Amino acid sequence: MEISKTSLARLSQNLPEFCKSHWLLRMPLSVVFVQQGLSKIPVTLSAANSFDLPYTVWFFVAWGELTAGLGLLLGGLLERNWVGDLITRLSGIIITGIMAGVILIGEPASILDVVLYDQFHLMLLLGGLFFLLRGNRV
Repeated sequence: MEISKTSLARLSQNLPEFCKSHWLLRMPLSVVFVQQGLSKIPVTLSAANSFDLPYTVWFFVAWGELTAGLGLLLGGLLERNWVGDLITRLSGIIITGIMAGVILIGEPASILDVVLYDQFHLMLLLGGLFFLLRGNRV
């Protein structure tokens, strides 16, 4: 039995769209960032020094992680509202900035090193970039 392009196209068009699928990415990304933010609070100078970061940067990383994680959740709950879209995009840019900093602090020899050996941070960065660029549009 041969399957034609037309039957495959028809099958594709008949598959239901799961418009809530953004939650499959939004939830774990939020959990990771809320958890990481909470683990840094209270913000201390000794914790900042252990990563060779100024206290101010450490403060903004800790609170940025927490607020970005909560913002992704809130933005998703307000998905049919321009405010929700803005909150989602703002959370995405915060996540992208923090993860770019994390990757750069690791001083990778090349982008290939990041792709091959730092996949977790890269996936978090790309998740933030997705929500920055896509917002709440489904």
